[in-house]
Amino acid sequence: MSSKPHPTPLTIGIAGAGIGGLAAAIALRRAGHDVIVFEQARQFARVGADINLTPNAVRALDGLGVGEAARVTAARPSHRISRSYDSGEETSRLEMADTAEQKYGAPQLTIHRADLLAALTEAVPAQCIQLGRRVQTIAQDAQGVTVHFEDGDEARVDALLGADGIHSAVRAAMFGEENPRFTGIVAYRAVVPAASVAGVPNLGAFTKWWGPNPQSQIVTFPLNRGKDVFIFATTAQDSWQLESWTAPGDVEELRAHYAHYHPEARALLDACDTVLKTALYERDPMPAWTQGRLALLGDAAHPMLPFMAQGAGMAIEDAVVLARHLEGASAGSAGSALARYATARMERAARVQLGSRGNNWLREGGNADWVYGYDAWTAPLQ
Repeated sequence: MSSKPHPTPLTIGIAGAGIGGLAAAIALRRAGHDVIVFEQARQFARVGADINLTPNAVRALDGLGVGEAARVTAARPSHRISRSYDSGEETSRLEMADTAEQKYGAPQLTIHRADLLAALTEAVPAQCIQLGRRVQTIAQDAQGVTVHFEDGDEARVDALLGADGIHSAVRAAMFGEENPRFTGIVAYRAVVPAASVAGVPNLGAFTKWWGPNPQSQIVTFPLNRGKDVFIFATTAQDSWQLESWTAPGDVEELRAHYAHYHPEARALLDACDTVLKTALYERDPMPAWTQGRLALLGDAAHPMLPFMAQGAGMAIEDAVVLARHLEGASAGSAGSALARYATARMERAARVQLGSRGNNWLREGGNADWVYGYDAWTAPLQ
């Protein structure tokens, strides 16, 4: 994507300073537009989960100029391994690291969400981010969009992007209030020092222990250049419906859910001193992502279960493809450019969204190219 100047650059508002919103801000500025990011939090805090960035996401970040910064604290998993929960048998193994970089143009990285956000934030001028800006109502007309905030202030932009997550205020303004669906699944998250589980093999790999049903699994991968191990475990549980980045869970409850797992999987849980717990929510693929000068990306458009590890990757891809469609756009053509962006992205996002729900991808091996080989910088435009 070139950075040729625009005679009349658009002023584009972005609701949400998460991964997708910040990636969009960087990409749109590189495309020549002015950007204002409206973030409801009053300050950035180090919260959230550790995330898996597969080669498609890392390649998009490299094009944004932030891949190098993300690599500073990230780990590079050696493989992607599937194992059976009871026997421990390996059912698939993909080489990652250098092999993935040679095949897909980028490695897999595993990183704390806060470290990725820090790298993205550093690439956006401070004056482009406004904190404490909770969107309340939105009104658009033929000339632009007026955003009204909870504090009574307002802003006027040429177009507004909703990158404000599964509970998106922009989405609600476009299509009405609709609550995401509780999946009946809860997730546990913990981080342990690699030294405390040194006897467990493949600590440097992304390993997925497939349980007796699609709701039950344990995923582990390295963090902090391999010094730590992140543990993510899911199980069916209807009684807990709290969606939270920070709610504490019960370590003994965690271990009890996976008492029938292989000893090597249980050894990881035995090393946990504390654990966080959250309910998982989703929506069905949406029939539309845009409405005039309004558009959605990331979880606001396609919230998905974490079973393909593509939530962050899809948001970053969205940001790049959206900016490519808006390059050269004027105030009069912004709406049609946004519509073309949605057309370019909706089929892929829905396929990943539904594949994540089905939770069977790469269980017995298979071709990862359609996910990992996608390049948001060269994918055809509409």
